[in-house]
Amino acid sequence: MNYPIIELKELSKNYGSLKAVDNLNLTINKGEIFGLLGPNGAGKTTSILMMLGLTEPSHGTAIVCSENSTRNPIRVKRKVGYLPDNVGFYNHMTAIENLIFIARLNDISYNEAANRALEVLKRVGLTHASHKKTGTFSRGMKQRLGLAEVLIKKPEILILDEPTLGIDPSGVNEFLNLLKQLSREEGLTVLLSSHHLHQVQRICDRIGIFVGGRLLVEGSIQELTSELLGNNGYTTSIQLQEAHPTPQQLKNTIEALPSVARVNIHELDIEISTTENITPQIVRKLVEEGAAIGSVNQKTYNLDDIYEKYFENTPSHSLNDSKNKISKKRINERSN
Repeated sequence: MNYPIIELKELSKNYGSLKAVDNLNLTINKGEIFGLLGPNGAGKTTSILMMLGLTEPSHGTAIVCSENSTRNPIRVKRKVGYLPDNVGFYNHMTAIENLIFIARLNDISYNEAANRALEVLKRVGLTHASHKKTGTFSRGMKQRLGLAEVLIKKPEILILDEPTLGIDPSGVNEFLNLLKQLSREEGLTVLLSSHHLHQVQRICDRIGIFVGGRLLVEGSIQELTSELLGNNGYTTSIQLQEAHPTPQQLKNTIEALPSVARVNIHELDIEISTTENITPQIVRKLVEEGAAIGSVNQKTYNLDDIYEKYFENTPSHSLNDSKNKISKKRINERSN
């Protein structure tokens, strides 16, 4: 049974006439890994800040762990671990000293903080570096330590904003595997904000595509693929081993089947476009006609195709303009 742990209802954030987030409605269930996918400047970070109570929405509500983020931001922060894209530590302190310091700020006793620090360092694979100063850490090690920092207070939700930025490929693989392991073994809910399609596709149960401040679509990759196939039709490619019967004769046979929209022939290759998935019927009919079939392939869609479909109508310059305007507004807000 699905249990909503993040509920965003008509959530909006305006900076003057600019809509950074526009009427966001989204439910994330306990224990799932949800990927918020979109280009830089699309409004992902602004949405996260509203979930955490770090900025107030212009309209709508964010309910996180049954708490209203605007009214009870402290309660939300106690239950949520947030890892921003740029993690900062006291470079003159060791890894374990940094973790104990953070734990003490969260009202955890010193003895308990020391025990938890050792546990989470082991969990993220940094036991060997527990007594090294963090100023000597690589980017990947700092991200792991950042994950340890959010885990030390035993949160119900992990929110990660571009967590793999600047990490080498092997480090990325290790980090993503660790996130998936944490979610599956400890029941943690993970919200991953990223513009890296292959990373999101690799570990997320569901994704939401965020462009120009709006959530355009959300669901599992399988659901979005089915929708895309339904809208664009189905394409089946068949390669024949010989030209008897002739491809033209087979074309006439295929065109007589229901739901067939188009049949193209190139030597021994036949490409069939249909409005419904009738590939098994096509193959069966060709075999009945005596065709020697070498291979059958049905076109499938991956996250790149899904993303391109929803991103194609958004000019890149408008996203860059929005990003620059939002950044300036945030700087002004923090200065006041």
